[in-house]
Order: sequence, then structure tokens, then C-alpha cells
Amino acid sequence: MTYGARTTAFARLHDTGEPLLLPNAWDHAGALALAGEGFPAVGTSSLAVAAAAGLPDGASVTRDETLRLALTLGSGPFLLSVDAEDGFSQDPDAVGEFARQLAAVGAVGVNLEDGLGPVASHAAKIAAVKRAVPHLFVNARTDTYWLGEGDERETLRRLDAYQQAGADGVFVPGLTDPARIGALVRHLDTPLNILFSPTGPALPHLADLGVRRVSLGSLLYRRALGAALDTVADIRAGRTPGGTTPTYDEVQRARQAPGFGSRGQCSSAT
Repeated sequence: MTYGARTTAFARLHDTGEPLLLPNAWDHAGALALAGEGFPAVGTSSLAVAAAAGLPDGASVTRDETLRLALTLGSGPFLLSVDAEDGFSQDPDAVGEFARQLAAVGAVGVNLEDGLGPVASHAAKIAAVKRAVPHLFVNARTDTYWLGEGDERETLRRLDAYQQAGADGVFVPGLTDPARIGALVRHLDTPLNILFSPTGPALPHLADLGVRRVSLGSLLYRRALGAALDTVADIRAGRTPGGTTPTYDEVQRARQAPGFGSRGQCSSAT
């Protein structure tokens, strides 16, 4: 499949009648395991990338790590969207160049967050990316709910500017109120992306509201860390750890093909 065909396929996943459920990976084996579960697209998680490198998330310091992960995942049997924080620069042309590099290694989408910075600055980054890589799906994120107080008028002002700059979709993490989600869907011309929250609307409810993309963000990474802590706590207490545990050989084979095959087995190999 050509790059243009892959970007078209990714865009179409936002228009199937069901929300695109986008799980977020942080390594090769995890991404292939998700693809093996039938997910056609996989995103990356900026928190997971930063935490794995011992760096802070949202501080625009993981450019190299993000590009390195995209290089690892971009040729996988799934469509890759990359969380690029704020583009790792305040220079729109530099952000456009970074997007070109992501596309060169196979990424078909990029997520850019405004961090509640100047609207014009973020809009300029979006426009620069679309000039550099016209077919790359730009998901423009506003942090009015994630970092701010959820001002509805400010959210609309920002999203309108990002749509006009060429964004293919918009993302409002932290928004969980069904009425506000529905109103936002009706206002927008582009697909709305919502960050899944265990305490927010379930996936079927988000679908009924018209949400076209649901991201898991850092949830899988944080759950994986929690599972590791639960496992060592069980072992220390003399209990047999529960939960799904791919075998050593299954993880080894995941280098060549997606999925872990039969799950739930425990391996004594380390």
C-alpha cells in the first residue's frame, strides 16, 4: 500500500459510523500485540515515551525519542499516529519539518497540542504541517479542559481557528460531559476526538453522541505499570499472579508478526 493510500485509509477510519478506538503504544511488541487484536491503527503516548526515557512529559524534550519510536513502528502492519506534544518547537517551519520526518518513516497521523498557548501560534504550526505533508492527518488538540477550566467559548474559538488552519480532526482531552460533547460535535466540521475516561461516557455512548475518535492516551501504559506492581505484590505475598501473561516465546515471535497468539499463559523463562 502506498503512503497516500495509507493516509487515505486512516482518514476513512474517522468516517465509518463507529468511533475509531485508538490504543496508544510505547514499544514495538506492544504495538504489534494491539494490531494482533484487530486494531487497524495505533497511536503513541507522549507520557509513556517520556517516562521510558526518564524525561518529563509535555516539556518539549522528547523529539528524538518520539522520532525513534516512529521509525520503529512506522513500517508495522497498522496505521501509525504519533503524539508529538506541541511539535517540539515554537517555529512553525521546524514543526513542519518534524512532521515531514514522521511521514518519511511511515506515520500517517500526528497529534499536536496547544498547551493553552497563543491560538495564532498553534494555527501556524498546523498550517506549516499541512504545507510540508498535505496528506498527513493532523489532529489538533486544545487543552482548555485538560489544563484549563473548560471554558466552552474559548474551546470553540480555538477549535475554529485550528479547523481553518487545516486540521483534519480536533481533540479535546478532559471533556467528559455528554451534553457538552454533543454540542461540540454539532458545531464542528471535522471529526471530534475524545480521550477515554473510566469515569466518563462508555464507548457506545460516545458513538451515539457523534464522537468519531476515542483515544486511550497513557491509560494502557499506566495500567501496565499497575499490573507490574500488582504482580510483584502477589509474589511477595506468596500468591500466584493473575492476569494475562504472554509467554517468553510469544513475545519473541512478536518481532515478526502481530499478536501473541494464545494468551493467558505464564512462562517461567525470563
